[in-house]
Amino acid sequence: MDKIKLLIVDDHPLFRQGLRNVLSEQADLQVVGEAGTGQEAIDLARKLHPDVIMLDINLPEMNGLQVLRQFRTEHIDSAVIMLTAYHDLEQELHAFRAGSAAYCPKDVTPKHLIQVVRWVKQGHYVVEGRVYDEEGLKVWLEEGVEKAGRPYLNDVREAFSPLSPREMEILECVTRGMSNKEIAYSLGISHQTVKNHMTAILQKLDVEDRTQAAVYALRHGWVRLDESATGANKS
Repeated sequence: MDKIKLLIVDDHPLFRQGLRNVLSEQADLQVVGEAGTGQEAIDLARKLHPDVIMLDINLPEMNGLQVLRQFRTEHIDSAVIMLTAYHDLEQELHAFRAGSAAYCPKDVTPKHLIQVVRWVKQGHYVVEGRVYDEEGLKVWLEEGVEKAGRPYLNDVREAFSPLSPREMEILECVTRGMSNKEIAYSLGISHQTVKNHMTAILQKLDVEDRTQAAVYALRHGWVRLDESATGANKS
């Protein structure tokens, strides 16, 4: 019987080692690689072609959603299990819309996590401990949109698209307290271009100002708190 090949992606070596130890005890599972950053994950996924990728959502430089989006852009068809330190419905919706096969809290039991690996390898989706086929996941997504109750989630076709790479760059700069002029200089673009992107970011996130946008990004793990600074209300 062929083993399920696994790639573990997390920026904490101790957590990766713990996962490796748990998974390696199973005769049908094989950890073929580990990555500590999003770019390492992309490089290893291209090289190793794992069946399942266990991906931390809160990574340095590129967050898990950005990495997942890149996987799909490159047609890397590994099943992806998103790992998170907290539960958030909107984050779940974003993850599944971006192409995740499962979404698990980091305090999940080893027994359940192992079963999730096997389920996603079989083509299933796992949400809040429940197993769905593609049609079932679609229903869950529609119900999740209604439950979230946010105006920008009304259009299912557009609701869960993460910000563009450029918009993410700008949002990361905002969380560091940079003004529009500073962002323009740092990224080598015009001040007006930054303002245009900020307008798009506020509309997509359905927030009133840059401070709310920064808080949203931090709360959802799109930007790491230890990489950011205060003062996000500059203009």
